[in-house]
Amino acid sequence: MSQTAAPQESPDAAEPVPPRAGNRRLHLRYLAFTLGLCALLLAMGVAERMGLPQGWIGAIFLAGTVLVYAGIGFFTRTSNEAEYYVAGRRVPAVYNGMATAADWMSVASFIGTAGVLYLEGFGGLAFIIGWTGGYCLVALLLAPYMRRLDVYTVADFLGQRYGGVAPRLIGALATIVVCFVYVVAQLYGVGLIAAHLLGLAFEVGIFIALGGVLVCSFLGGMRSVTWTQVAQYIVLIVAYLVPLVWLSLKQPEPVVPVLGYGAVLAHVGERERELLADPGEQAVQAQWRERARAARTKLDDVPAAMVRDARALSEEIAQLRAQGAPLLQIQQRERRLRTLPRTVDEARALYQRELAQAQQRAQPLGGLAPQATPFARGDPQGDAAQQRVYRNERLNFTALVFCLMLGTAAMPHVLVRFQTTASAATARQSVAWSLLFIIVLYLAVPALAVLVKVQVLDGLVGQPLSQLPVWLRRWSKRDPGQVAFEDINGDGILQLGELHLASDVIVLLAAEIGRLPSVVSYLIAAGGLAAALSTADGLLLSIASAMSHDIYRGVIDRQAPVMRGIIISKALVLMVAVLAAMAASLRPDSVVGLVAAAFSLAASTLFAPLVMGIFWRRTNRWGAVAGMLAGLGVCLWYMAINLPWSRVALGITTPPEATRWWGLEPTSAGVLGVSASFMAVFAFTLLTRGNAAQSAAAVDRLRRP
Repeated sequence: MSQTAAPQESPDAAEPVPPRAGNRRLHLRYLAFTLGLCALLLAMGVAERMGLPQGWIGAIFLAGTVLVYAGIGFFTRTSNEAEYYVAGRRVPAVYNGMATAADWMSVASFIGTAGVLYLEGFGGLAFIIGWTGGYCLVALLLAPYMRRLDVYTVADFLGQRYGGVAPRLIGALATIVVCFVYVVAQLYGVGLIAAHLLGLAFEVGIFIALGGVLVCSFLGGMRSVTWTQVAQYIVLIVAYLVPLVWLSLKQPEPVVPVLGYGAVLAHVGERERELLADPGEQAVQAQWRERARAARTKLDDVPAAMVRDARALSEEIAQLRAQGAPLLQIQQRERRLRTLPRTVDEARALYQRELAQAQQRAQPLGGLAPQATPFARGDPQGDAAQQRVYRNERLNFTALVFCLMLGTAAMPHVLVRFQTTASAATARQSVAWSLLFIIVLYLAVPALAVLVKVQVLDGLVGQPLSQLPVWLRRWSKRDPGQVAFEDINGDGILQLGELHLASDVIVLLAAEIGRLPSVVSYLIAAGGLAAALSTADGLLLSIASAMSHDIYRGVIDRQAPVMRGIIISKALVLMVAVLAAMAASLRPDSVVGLVAAAFSLAASTLFAPLVMGIFWRRTNRWGAVAGMLAGLGVCLWYMAINLPWSRVALGITTPPEATRWWGLEPTSAGVLGVSASFMAVFAFTLLTRGNAAQSAAAVDRLRRP
């Protein structure tokens, strides 16, 4: 079979295009697309200088890119089974690598990782190390072996390797759970970006952008998704590198991105030391400590605190008006008065959030971790409490790397991408190309994080409130949970402890923070949209394939016609997308936290049965089933008793420290889940008699050169 995967003129698979001619046409098409993107960027830059309204620029970027994705999806539509599920197994390694990189570099990678590095410093590197290391595991342990079986999904592989209904069914259910959690994070990012791009309400942005997700995966399955993802990778990498290079050139001593990272990091460290000794910052910390004490007092008598809050704010507003205070201060107090809780339960939840926020912001640097200091909130040479904090930070850093690596290796929508290549050798080459394309972004992420922090520390902190940029006021009114500032110590100067920037908006605001042209800001939003759409497409297709191919045609009705399975798959894509959009509209706390939870679930459920099914011939059906159930159960249980929202739902009132084993964060529950999964696979395989003949035959096929 040809290794070329050029989209054919016909909707269905026709005769393969000769490799050289097909690859040459692909190169020309995507080169033309890249040049067209650059031309659009230049044209919008000129139009901005000529006075074109910013809303028009945002709409053009959104419409232009989404229409291209829709066009690719329409012209590559198909109802052929192999084309729909695995793109005909004819995608060249380099293009499959590019599509996999886009599929992989989700909204968490694009907008979340730099934000975590901005907030957590060294601790944020766990995401880059874990995700990159996971691809090494994919190349060494899984992708080339799984490609030797002609399967369409991860559950399909488990069904062929172990035989019987149970492994396929549980593998399909695990795929649905993992991918659904992950796709909610993508649609949350889509809503955030669409709202930024068009100025819409967050919920409206989710459902409008949902059409862009569906247009590819609905029409042509994996075939459409693959070629759309190649275009989306080009958009997202251009969108990331342009502001990075521009911000680098704006430094007092212009630096080369990545290569100049050390010099910029040293400057950030110097500014952080200055702020630690700044009297204004210390005064702000004292005010936050006082607010934390007040929040504890409110929690002792919530109804009385509600009355005091309303009366105090009304009196403060009247006093500010009498004194002729700045309008901004009066408006901030009025907004707080309008949003006061109406019930005791709402007030108690508010006071708990206020307490947590005040305790965080009362820390030096407004709660931000020093950028270059590992595990800076603790001290291995300090008192017992500091030593405990240091051990917990180090443990959770290592645990998160572990979960992300194994979760990457077991992520269903990533593994199925390597089934689109022509052979096991091409699958291995595809992993190498994927890693190369991913590293381009992951090398840029830390550099962008420190460049944005330089702009914040040098350009915002220490400025009079009357001279703050327009974007800061606009965002603080639109979404105070993402961007907020408040003159806590009343000196009229913005201190770092008075500024709140959430991790999810650091990249989206990079151009505005760095005072770059608005067109760059909209380019970043288009890149984030491409990242979110590309991953959401792959995830929705994996969920639909698990439901239609593995559960319906693999378990419920094995004699069902192929066309009926594809029709059901398309209907399920629509249904799951709407459900995920509804879940995303509830606004999860953090994109990166939600994604980390998905990776823990994937590692806990699928990693052990996949790896041991390849490398331990004796592994049998009951061992695989027990491993998946044990890993999933332990992981979900630990998350349920430790995540704040689930603790409230379950009525758990004990302190969080009492339910956390060794201080392990709930998003790193995969450490416990993977351990339980491996032990269950070993134990049940040794204690039961499995399908030895079928397992041995499948292993022979996997290991055949």
